This record gives sequence, C-alpha cells and structure tokens, in this order.
Amino acid sequence: MLDHTGTDRPGMGRLAHAPADHPAVAPAKVGVLLVNLGTPGGTDYWSMRRYLSEFLSDKRVIDYPAWKWQPILQLIILTKRPFSSGANYRSVWNEALDEGPLLTMTRQQTDKLRQRLEAKYGARAVIDFCMRYGNPSTDAAIRRLQAQGCERILFLPLYPQYSGAATATANDHAFRTLMKMKWQPAFRTAPAYYDHPAYIAALAQSVERAYAGLERRPDLLVTSYHGMPQRYLAEGDPYHCHCQKTSRLLREKLGLAPDEMVVTFQSLFGPEEWLQPYTVGEVARLARGGKKRIAIMAPAFSSDCLETLEEINGEIRESFMSAGGEEFTYIPCLNDDAAHIDMIEAIVECEAAGWW
Repeated sequence: MLDHTGTDRPGMGRLAHAPADHPAVAPAKVGVLLVNLGTPGGTDYWSMRRYLSEFLSDKRVIDYPAWKWQPILQLIILTKRPFSSGANYRSVWNEALDEGPLLTMTRQQTDKLRQRLEAKYGARAVIDFCMRYGNPSTDAAIRRLQAQGCERILFLPLYPQYSGAATATANDHAFRTLMKMKWQPAFRTAPAYYDHPAYIAALAQSVERAYAGLERRPDLLVTSYHGMPQRYLAEGDPYHCHCQKTSRLLREKLGLAPDEMVVTFQSLFGPEEWLQPYTVGEVARLARGGKKRIAIMAPAFSSDCLETLEEINGEIRESFMSAGGEEFTYIPCLNDDAAHIDMIEAIVECEAAGWW
C-alpha cells in the first residue's frame, strides 16, 4: 500500500510516478525533538574552552557588543575559567559513560518518552534529543529527523520558564538550520510550561516524597532558579515573572503559607546586578535568622546538572551550614521520574495535535 507520498511503507521507497533514478524517499513521520542547554565533550582544558566559548559568545546570553566582549572573553576569561569549570564538571562527571550528567539524563528522558509514543503511534513517531551548545547538535538532530522521513517536527525546549537566554536561543538555533534546508519540514516550537498543571503536580509530588523521608519537616522550602541580569527583566523578558508564578502555584499546591517558601536565584556571572535575592547569600541569612532546617529545589532545571549537583550541593550547602544551618535537604530535579515523563507526553500530545 502506498502512503500519500507514493512510497511503500515501512522503509525508504521509490516515488510511484518518479523516474528510476529518483532518490529514495522515507514515509512521512512526525518528529519530536527535546532540547536542553548542553554539556562539554570532556573536562580537559580545550573541551571546556570550546564549550564555554560557544556558550558565552551567544548574543542571547551575553548581549554586549562583540568588539567589547570578545577580547575580554577570549583573552581573559577563557584563559582561566576552563580550568575551574573543568574541575567542577569532574566532580559530577558520569565516568562510566564519559559524559556530563545532563547528557545522560536527557537521553534517559528521551528513551522513556520514545517508549510511550511508539506504543501509541508506532513507526510514525520519531523521538530524539539535542543540545543548544555542544553535541548532539541541534543542526544534526533536525537533519537526522528529516532523513528518517519527518515532514513535521515538534521542537520542545526543556525549559519550564521562558527566557531569551535559554528558550529563545534554542529556537533561534533551530531556525538557523531550517534556513539552510532545501526542503523544510513543518516546524512547531512548544511554549514554556511554567504553570502547566502536570508540571506543578510533578514538582509537588517530588517535595512530598522528599519530606516523607525526613525525620523532621524543614522550616522552609527554597526554590532556587538560574539567575539573569536584572536589566533583562526591565527589557521585557518574562523569566522572573514565570519563576514567581511557578513557586506560587507550587506553594498553593503544597498548602504552604507564604512564609514557608522563598524564591531565590543562583549562578551569577559578570559585574551586573542580577535577579535577587541570590541563593548563596539568602540561605546564609536564613540560617542566621533561625531557619536551621531547609529544603531546596531547582524548578528551572528539568534535569540535574552542574548547577544542581555541584553548585547547590556544594557552594550553596556550604554557605548555609557555615552560617549555622543544621539540616540541608536537596530535592532532585524531576529528571526521568514517571510524573515528569507524563507531563512531557501531555505537552507533546497538545502541541502536536492534528499531526498524528
């Protein structure tokens, strides 16, 4: 039986009315492409330098004029930072697979989503993942999906809260690939899901599960989000508002009083004022103020990575304990938890509606 392209399913086939030397064409499929930030290829100096150079040269991340920023980046920052960043990555590196934890977890999320969608749609569904920086690259992943016959692609950034420095640059990178393609697939980008009921429910479930395993309930829940310059908020980026709404909805879902949760921001970079309060300083202030037991989570991260495994469980934990804190509980990211995969599946079903 021929499909609408005139090819025999399920593999590559000849167009029914095409000449004998026409290239083989794959049957039409729907691709789902998950995207996350990225990871260096290794922890050595040059691998770290390549990764950091790509990341910190992105105009969505650092929007200073190139003539001003690039000499500082290439001649000063990238002479030293790859050493310290490499050491940080080595502390959380997946030695068995020789890769960063974000790469490992994004692959696992993709595998679980693939099992769900292939059970529903069979060979029509092709599920893959890519990274904005490093590998597997966005360009290669989109071309790989098209080569497998994906005439429609849903691009899903795994960033719950929208920001220009994360969501927009991921979309930009995908669009740059489309601009170079002779035959562009139909392409949809999934929106941020900071207030999606399934996302809030999954976060709440993770908190309740963590609390159930503690002998004493924490005095406070800290929701720590990746920071950004305060200026970006004034320029119209909705990230800060999305973070605040996520935490409010989570607090309401958990039945916490307003004084039982605090919103903070981590991972500062550069001389500008960033969104506040800063997590590292705020947890110390809480400890000195009598909040001796806190739990902390990072709702902006879909997977545990350097910023959660090393920064929160390292620098931020140390700040709290050194200021007199007694119990510091880190609540892991949603990772490949079933509730998280349920949420991703629900978003895919909604955003790819009419394509299956």
